[in-house]
Amino acid sequence: MKVNPVFCALDVVDSDQALDLAKSLAGMVGGIKLGLEFFTANGPAGVRALAAADLPLFLDLKFHDIPNTVAGAIKGIAPLAPKMTTVHAQGGIAMMRAAVDSAAESAARLGLVAPRILAVTILTSLGQAEMDELGYARVLGDQVKRLADLAQRAGVGGLVCSPHEVEALRVQCGADFKLVVPGIRPDWAAANDQKRVLTPRQAMAKGADLLVIGRPITAATNPAAAAARILDELGHDA
Repeated sequence: MKVNPVFCALDVVDSDQALDLAKSLAGMVGGIKLGLEFFTANGPAGVRALAAADLPLFLDLKFHDIPNTVAGAIKGIAPLAPKMTTVHAQGGIAMMRAAVDSAAESAARLGLVAPRILAVTILTSLGQAEMDELGYARVLGDQVKRLADLAQRAGVGGLVCSPHEVEALRVQCGADFKLVVPGIRPDWAAANDQKRVLTPRQAMAKGADLLVIGRPITAATNPAAAAARILDELGHDA
């Protein structure tokens, strides 16, 4: 059976709303993503409450600090048993290695499966104009490739990247390196604040492993129906 590649981003603050959404999407998505918006409002207790939905969890907190602090943060979320979590590749090799090591050590101590550490390259809300404004010497695509190389050398389990970079990163990083892709917008959905977007089918065709889709599902009148429509477009049975 094919793995459902859609993770729904529950970018809400209210934990009851998030749980209701998650339960309504059971069987329609491969997992749920919780980010900073939810975590800062509800903390670990809010994440534990979502366990009632019985869906794999992508805890997208994008840690970016000195290696020791990031290692401690990974240790802190280990009891929540996320399937995946994120660090910023711009934190450097030492920081990413500290995250990978902490994930493995914490999971072993707790008798859990270690979360896959994903490195975020360049946020999908940033385009070349913003990169220029920030003072990057490389063009956006080259900077993404550079960060991907650092992440792979650090031993992380994959990348979070724009759909526009998937094809090049698949060639650079190989078939076994996970590419988790936000910035996904079906033809019938608004782009909102995302700058570098593709449709679900386009992203999968370029080599994405997992698609992170938020508002096209969560803002729909019927979120489960919206998720089913996306799966249908992908040729994937619910």
